[in-house]
Amino acid sequence: MIQSPASVRVSTGWWCPDGAAPQSGDAALKRVLLDLAEPAQILDVDGRLAVGRGGRVFLGGSPPGESGALPLTAYAPPLLPEQLGESGFRETHGLKYAYVAGAMANAIGSEEIVIAMSRAGMLGFFGAAGCSLDRIEAAIERLQLELGDAPHGFNLIHSPNEPGLEDAVVDLYLRRGVRLVSASAYLDMTPSLVRYRVSGIHVGDDGSVVTPNRVIAKVSRIELATKFFSPPPENMLASLVQSGAISAKQAELSSRIPIAEDLTAEADSGGHTDNRPALALLPTMLSLRDRIAAQRQYDRPLRVGLAGGIATPAAAAAAFAMGAAYVLTGSINQACVEAGTSDAVRAMLAQAAQADVTMAPAADMFEMGVTVQVLKRGTMFAMRARKLYDAYRKYASLDEIPQAERAGLERDLFRQPLEEVWSDTRSFFERRDRSQIERAQRDPRHKMALVFRSYLGRASTWANSGEQDRRVDYQIWCGPSMGAFNEWARGSFLESPDRREVATLAMNLMAGAAVLTRVSWLRNQGVRLPASAARFDPMEPAALSELLRN
Repeated sequence: MIQSPASVRVSTGWWCPDGAAPQSGDAALKRVLLDLAEPAQILDVDGRLAVGRGGRVFLGGSPPGESGALPLTAYAPPLLPEQLGESGFRETHGLKYAYVAGAMANAIGSEEIVIAMSRAGMLGFFGAAGCSLDRIEAAIERLQLELGDAPHGFNLIHSPNEPGLEDAVVDLYLRRGVRLVSASAYLDMTPSLVRYRVSGIHVGDDGSVVTPNRVIAKVSRIELATKFFSPPPENMLASLVQSGAISAKQAELSSRIPIAEDLTAEADSGGHTDNRPALALLPTMLSLRDRIAAQRQYDRPLRVGLAGGIATPAAAAAAFAMGAAYVLTGSINQACVEAGTSDAVRAMLAQAAQADVTMAPAADMFEMGVTVQVLKRGTMFAMRARKLYDAYRKYASLDEIPQAERAGLERDLFRQPLEEVWSDTRSFFERRDRSQIERAQRDPRHKMALVFRSYLGRASTWANSGEQDRRVDYQIWCGPSMGAFNEWARGSFLESPDRREVATLAMNLMAGAAVLTRVSWLRNQGVRLPASAARFDPMEPAALSELLRN
């Protein structure tokens, strides 16, 4: 039963009925909290709390003098999921909801995810990282055909070991008219990223700077956030002018825009991550945003969203309460039926707990010692990847590896002689980037790195294809949010991997965030809520549609 302790019996106003009597009991409160299009009006009826439906509310002051007026103990206005986050983010990107599905590499962030998100009024990014140019172009063709101008985007990942590949991806995006990218894993600004952002920049009819290409950055460090929120570096602009990629006028206009107007603060997440705590990271990024906005005086606002740990309605509600313009999810999308991975991976993710993740060397930044967060339950990938990195640091070439250690690597990890691995690796880079082969011929240590990276790269492919005899080698990018989601979904239809659809998950998080936000408003007015009313459980698609019938 809803109770109103004497210490908080403070009337915030008055409620006058329109014929319907107040409703008491936990079920009545649960119903009004779920009815997001209606206000939650909590009344004091002879010292006990009740719910007033309909009627008129008078905030503050004396009793209105109308018959049947009752003290209003607490009031929560209507709050629809499409009201969460910043309206400017939704308007800029043509969205109904401030919700983004992140670009998980190797097309795990698949065309199916992007299409489902777009049709649900949200934003999805195709996971282009790790894909060939042909694969990326095929995704562009399909998404442009099926979605046209509807919201969608593609990943642009920093490739410090293969700058030519990053440049080629930008060439493809510009040629095919890709207007929105998610810039991830950047250690610094690059000429390719700057070229994408400023290509086509011009002055509009109203005198404002028009930038056809938009960037949503994903960062966890304040020094990188500063660079993304700043105009492009002058030296890179000068180089682009000299090469003829942009004009001197366009370089001048570029000084009036940030590289990214939207920035995702990436907390503890799957894949590349610095394991930052969201409660510390987001306020820091918001403070930086305000400082740079005041300094630069851009003619458009800067916005900060949050990623990492967004897997439950409570987490989404907390993100919006802290000031996030939008939320971005990753690990939980990989567990969905639309994800570009295998049923085996989906089943493994559905069993994950929060502690079932660990850090492992990253394939794309192996030599730099950069790590990614992966699932450790049911796989030996992280341990074996660290073994390769230890060998890379210890030895100068493949020939220096002691025979016993080399035999173990060939037997357990590669399942073939290292020279055969090099032959396969060489063939791969013949097609992808011949400069890597030339460098390996000059530098035996780089040759060793390429061989070791081949295991890390294929480990993700084995997982995505569900290769059963390589199950212990699966590389599955995953953050602790997966465990939080599984705990929330326990006992519901979402516990089963084959019921997890990306738009259904997203709408449950957004609807639940709206409900829990109103719960927080009532609690802050002194109302003690029963656990059954203050919780949002997963809702089947039909029930969810009825809830959001507005």
